[in-house]
Amino acid sequence: MLHVAVIGSGPSGCYTAQSLVQLDPAVRVDVLDRLPCPYGLVRYGVAPDHEKIKSLQNNLRAVLEHERVRFLGGVQIGPDGVPAARLLELYHAVVYCVGAATDRHLGIPGEELPGSWSATEFVSWYSAHPDAADDGFVSGARSAVVIGVGNVAVDVARMLARGSAELSPTDMPQRALAALAASRVTDIAMVGRRGPSQARFTTKELRELGSLPGTDVTVDAAEAAADPAWADPAGLPGAQRRNVEVLRGWSGAAPSGAARHLRLRFFLRPVELLAEQGRVGAVRFERTAPDGRGGVAGTGRFEVIRAQLVLRSVGYRGVPLEGLPFDPATATVPHSAGRVLRDGAVSPGEYVAGWIKRGPTGVIGTNRPCAKETVTSLIEDAPALAGRSVPADPLDALRAGGLEPVPWEGWRSIERAEAELGASLGRRVVKLADWQSLLDAARGRAV
Repeated sequence: MLHVAVIGSGPSGCYTAQSLVQLDPAVRVDVLDRLPCPYGLVRYGVAPDHEKIKSLQNNLRAVLEHERVRFLGGVQIGPDGVPAARLLELYHAVVYCVGAATDRHLGIPGEELPGSWSATEFVSWYSAHPDAADDGFVSGARSAVVIGVGNVAVDVARMLARGSAELSPTDMPQRALAALAASRVTDIAMVGRRGPSQARFTTKELRELGSLPGTDVTVDAAEAAADPAWADPAGLPGAQRRNVEVLRGWSGAAPSGAARHLRLRFFLRPVELLAEQGRVGAVRFERTAPDGRGGVAGTGRFEVIRAQLVLRSVGYRGVPLEGLPFDPATATVPHSAGRVLRDGAVSPGEYVAGWIKRGPTGVIGTNRPCAKETVTSLIEDAPALAGRSVPADPLDALRAGGLEPVPWEGWRSIERAEAELGASLGRRVVKLADWQSLLDAARGRAV
């Protein structure tokens, strides 16, 4: 019987476990996660007001409750945890599904000023990630700039514009809800360096901005017109055409006197974050123009947009995991059809799936075929892998090494504690937002 460790319990890890038990009727799978909670970015990356997408947790739950799948939370892999080499002593095969754990930087002066954050940090805060900073993102801010025009940028702009009445029914942690309810941010600019037809958001996400209560959404038609497809988007692929059509509907709209204003800006490249009283006070942009080759070039003309909060949303990046090879150029683990490569040769028993395999591309569903490709490789290798001697139950060895993983029932205890917390606050489920509360709940202690 093959015993496989899957590292990471987000969509990629769950789809990998699902493919394993479907393709091999005897395999046993341990899904290990650093956090005591499963589901990865579905729990900690999907916006709290997107309940339909968050309901994907029910599908992932079915995988983790399979009779041959075991969830083991609170297990650190690498430094201060279980080394990669030790995992290969405990399991016939290990599949790393660790995602892309950090964000890309702008690389411009002033980026490290107080008040300048990655969108990832902001999302982690309002999603109750236990590693999140709680440093008053919106405190003292009246205007915000979101740099980027993808779905994450849309999410954070929408959260800034949401009112407390709309956020209260979500599972947002109480401190984040209170901070956003008290926010004085009334002016939000979402800015892209290229044109409307090259924006990366999906039309469904984009349209949501137009239905935000108490918020005007505007597009500067003269600015957007630098995009050759702005005047007539008919020749664009469907997704881009629909995006431009939505944006055109917001151009030239007269202000309605709404409490908040959301402006979508294009052809502006950030070149510097400007300080004011020791923190960010504005962003200096260079006006860009299409270069005729699908990109943009600077024009030498500049514009300053005031903002006491700047959130950059310009992509994710994988990080090296101790004990695994890493390609810094692609920020992925070198592989062949999911098989880890060390110095160009296959490393027996080591595999990757998800973003650490292919880079931060695609949507949640993209992880399914990606995982299946990797699992197909693993199953092909199974006869050789099964010949290695491993412990009958790796959990015994993990515990002997001083670890006490959080089992599935520990996660169910966290769920019950979050439901009880919500009820005590007159809300529905409310997430626990710190390590101690999560671990206390997992062990059945009062929170």
